[in-house]
Amino acid sequence: MARLGAFCFPGAGHLNPMTALARSLQLRGHEVVIFGIADTEARVRAGGIEFHRIGMEDYPPGTLQKLDERLARLKGFAALRFTFERVRNSARMVLRDGPEAVRAANVEGLLVDETDFAGNVADYLGLPWISIALIPPMVQDDRFPPFWFGWAAEQDRLSRLRNRLAILLLLRIATPIFREVNQQRSAWGLEPFRRSEDALSPLAQITQLPEALEFEVVGEKPAGLHYTGPFVDHGQRPEVEFPWGRLDGRPLIYASMGTLQNGSEAIFRMMAKACAGLDAQLLISLGGGLDPARLGKLAGNPLVVSFAPQLEILKRAALVITHAGLNTVLESLCEGVPLVAVPLANDQPGVAARVKARGACVVVPRHRLNVARLRKAVLLVLQDDRYREAARVLQRTIQPMDGPGRAADLIEQVLKLSSIEPMAPSALLVTKTASD
Repeated sequence: MARLGAFCFPGAGHLNPMTALARSLQLRGHEVVIFGIADTEARVRAGGIEFHRIGMEDYPPGTLQKLDERLARLKGFAALRFTFERVRNSARMVLRDGPEAVRAANVEGLLVDETDFAGNVADYLGLPWISIALIPPMVQDDRFPPFWFGWAAEQDRLSRLRNRLAILLLLRIATPIFREVNQQRSAWGLEPFRRSEDALSPLAQITQLPEALEFEVVGEKPAGLHYTGPFVDHGQRPEVEFPWGRLDGRPLIYASMGTLQNGSEAIFRMMAKACAGLDAQLLISLGGGLDPARLGKLAGNPLVVSFAPQLEILKRAALVITHAGLNTVLESLCEGVPLVAVPLANDQPGVAARVKARGACVVVPRHRLNVARLRKAVLLVLQDDRYREAARVLQRTIQPMDGPGRAADLIEQVLKLSSIEPMAPSALLVTKTASD
C-alpha cells in the first residue's frame, strides 16, 4: 500500500473524476490526499478523501465563485485566454506552495491533472508522478485535432497541416505559462522544458476518455497513453433536492451547460424557445450559475432548477442538450442518451467532435446558434433513431467499464504498488469516519 498525493484544476468537472479515482485507490488500501484551494475542501472531504489546503494567499474562500462567474460570461478564444491565465496563476501558486505541502503530507508519488503543473514539484522532490487526463488527453500529434477545435480527425496532408498550425497557435498562447514554469525549474536546478510534451509524465498518461470515443486515426496510439473509462463514483455525488412529481411522463429533454460556463441567460432562453411546443418536457439545470427566478417565465414553461441529480435524470432522458463537457457527455452515453452539443470553449469543441464522429450527436457551433438551428437539431436527434442507436452502441462499450478501477490498476503497475482486495465503498466510509 502507498500514500499518494493528487493535484487537479479546481472545478467540479475535474474534482468529481479525480475524487472518484482517489476513492478507487483508497478501496485498495492506499491513502490519497488531494491538494487544493479553500473552495474545494468541502467537496473533497465529502468524498471521504484527505485534503491539504494550499494557496490561501492567492485563493481565499469565495475566489473560485468569482473566477467561475467571469468564465461563464466568456466564449471562444476569450474563454480560452482566460482559462490559460487561470492555469498560469494556479501554476505559480503550486510551484510556490507545492513542495512544502507535499513534504508535509509525506506522500510517495503524485497524480497530476494535465491542466496542473505539479509534476514539476514531483521532479524537484524526486517523486514519481503520473499524468491524469480528465479532459481529452493532451497530445502533440498532428493526427489529432487539438481539442480546442471542433474538427474531424481527417488524415489527409492538408488536415494534418491544419492540426500542426493549430497546435503551434495554442502553444504560443501558452508561452507565458511555460516561461514561468521554466524559470522555476531553472531555480530548482532542473532541466527546462524544451517541448510542451515534456510537461507530461514520462511514466504514463492515463485518461478517463474511453478509446471507443477517441478519433480513429492511422497508426498506433501515442506512446505511454492509456485509455480507461469514465471516472464516476455514484456514492460521492451530494444529494440534490428535486421535484420529481413535476416530471409529467413525456419524453424528457435534459439541458445543462455544466457548472462553469452556465451564466448565459440568452442560451437558456433559446433552449426554451427551441423546445416549446414539442411533445416533450424540457428540464433545464442551471448548474448554480443563475437564480431560476432571474429567468422568469420561459417559452413552453420548462422545469428549471439550480441543480439536478444528473446521474438519476439521465436514466429518464430521451435527449441531452449540453455544452459538451466531457463528464456530462460520458454520463449521458453511459445511459445510451444521444446529444445536441453546443460547445462554448476550451475542450468542449473537441469533445463534441468526437461524439459527432461516432454518430451520437448533432453539433450546433456557438457562432451559428439560434432558435431555428437548435430546434432543428433537437427534432433531428429525437426523430432519427440512428442517433439513439449510435449512443446505445457506445453505451454497450462504456457502461460496463470500471474507469477508476482500470486507472488504479495502471497506477499500481506503473508505480509498482501492492494493494489489498478492494473494499466495499461503505467500508471505506466507516473507516474514514472512525479515523476522523
